[in-house]
Amino acid sequence: MDSGYVTLEQVAEHAGVSLATASRVINGSTRQVSQRLRDRVTASAQELGYLANASAQTLARNSSSLVGLLVHDIADPYFSSIAAGVTRCAEEQGLVLVLGSTGRSAQKEGRVLAALRSHRAKAVILVGSRSTDEESNARLAREIEAFRRQGGRVACVSQPGLPADTVSPDNASGAAALARHLMGLGHRRFAILAGPSDLRTARERLDGFHGALSAAGLELDHNNVMHGAFTRDGGYESTRRLMTLGTDATCMFAVNDVMATGAMAALRDLGMKVPEDLSVAGFDDIPTLRDLTPALTTVRLPLEEMGEQAAGLALDADHEGDFRVVTVPGEVVARESTAPPTVR
Repeated sequence: MDSGYVTLEQVAEHAGVSLATASRVINGSTRQVSQRLRDRVTASAQELGYLANASAQTLARNSSSLVGLLVHDIADPYFSSIAAGVTRCAEEQGLVLVLGSTGRSAQKEGRVLAALRSHRAKAVILVGSRSTDEESNARLAREIEAFRRQGGRVACVSQPGLPADTVSPDNASGAAALARHLMGLGHRRFAILAGPSDLRTARERLDGFHGALSAAGLELDHNNVMHGAFTRDGGYESTRRLMTLGTDATCMFAVNDVMATGAMAALRDLGMKVPEDLSVAGFDDIPTLRDLTPALTTVRLPLEEMGEQAAGLALDADHEGDFRVVTVPGEVVARESTAPPTVR
């Protein structure tokens, strides 16, 4: 029989049970049904090819099998790697993942979260740096609270501060460790592709790197700090701008790997060699780095594992109490894009 035409009434009749009993079994009602009747209804539904009504199941359970995943930019390998970890965790629990890409807009995050609340989503994972705009953060926090009051759970991969469990990369410490490694190679003059000034991840990495330089007695020339988009093109344009203005830096730190990729392309287009003319380092250790030549020195974050951790927090229905924060350290990975500075 064609599943598109099989009704719940037909399943009930085939199983020899009431419509109410068939509905409780198929739609996952909390009311008890004996295992004998449950097996009969399930067998009849499979035999007839019945397809359950997702809306009816949601009403019966006051929750759906949907899990929302909101990322800033799915084209960025940082987010797609984290998404892979979230997806794996959700699929292991038989849940359906719904993906939204928000373009780093807290307003859009709030709108998509409201839509998922209307569909009674079981949980939502928000991935991406918080803005320095406290008003936008407050609006998003209110939407999260509304989602939680309805019974949903929320986890974030970002900075702590929202009313949710959070997996938080230790950006400042990772950037400081990278700075110390680069100074250990002999570099004393640095340029930084600092990303957007209103993005907390970019600011934390800039501050961590700058702090390590200051602790070593080195001053950072503010003319060597270039703000731009947190993208490959942002890295490319910031590097072209830096080189047009002129710099004495022997090493460039881009606050994420996609910007570092753009920086290396810009240097190549300008006829410069990495690391002979300028060393370049990034942050994140995204998977696409394996195709970059020379290989990029960076700070490795366990991106897929971070996604799994966030999904695990969001789907941990037994936890009650304070919001949990899992801090994730970064690890410096030295590769061929950095070397001791050449004498000029």
